[in-house]
Amino acid sequence: MTMTGAEALIQVTRESTLTDEVVASFGGSEDPRFREVMSSLVRHLHGFIRDVRLTQVEWDAAIGFLTRAGQTTDEHRQEFILLSDVLGASMMTVAVNAPARSTATESTVFGPFFVENAPFIENGDDIGDGMSGHPCYVHGSVRSATGAALAGVRLEVWAADDDGFYDVQHESRQLSGRAHFFTNEDGTFDYWTVQPAAYPIPHDGPVGDLLDAARRSPMRPAHIHFMVSHPGYETLITHIFVEGDEWLEKDAVFGVKPSLIVPFVEHEPGAGPPGRNLAEKWTSAQFDITLAPIAEPQRAV
Repeated sequence: MTMTGAEALIQVTRESTLTDEVVASFGGSEDPRFREVMSSLVRHLHGFIRDVRLTQVEWDAAIGFLTRAGQTTDEHRQEFILLSDVLGASMMTVAVNAPARSTATESTVFGPFFVENAPFIENGDDIGDGMSGHPCYVHGSVRSATGAALAGVRLEVWAADDDGFYDVQHESRQLSGRAHFFTNEDGTFDYWTVQPAAYPIPHDGPVGDLLDAARRSPMRPAHIHFMVSHPGYETLITHIFVEGDEWLEKDAVFGVKPSLIVPFVEHEPGAGPPGRNLAEKWTSAQFDITLAPIAEPQRAV
């Protein structure tokens, strides 16, 4: 139904007045950042509803979608992280909080399969025991922006097997393919795992329905997760991606950055590092990491 000019003005005034009232309701908070965030959230949310003229049926469907996301989430699966990922919100948060630095290794998404207290290993150990896939040797170094080797840096790594499943997705829940360890005195690290493979994110829940509606693929290119931390440096959350993977340009969560794509070199059976003899083909990948120093807080002039 077409409104008259007077009716349209009344409608616009009613809608903007409501937004102002809701924003004002957060004005009593003593936390200025909370006020800033909530005020912006309300204005953008109300603006979205006005922009698309959201119907009540559509709003009810959205509430139902979020309810199902909550019901799907448990200690082994985080549907809200998946939702954040496929909407690009995770990568936008990464972009805002980890601005591009020419000297530092780039960040990417955290993902929903991190596990606290992963087993400790020594450098050179194998975390792929019991996982399906060819052996893969990962090695590299961690340095500061000035090129100084960093000893004692903590690395957390985790990856899926070549069937595309993480340990926590298997019925046994037995931890494998993940560990934490520390760099050597010269800043180097190395460990064995299995060759990662491309896989679909869990798509049997509401996020999968969203992807289906958009005719989007749930696939992620093959990768290995890293979380790297050291006092005085920004914690780095990143991946390495397998060069040549067919899904690199179609990542369901928009996490690929060219600087994180590395060759996984194939080797014939035989001697491998460090003094290991392999009866099957294996791969190796080198990942050299540069950590950014924690930025000093801005001082008022």
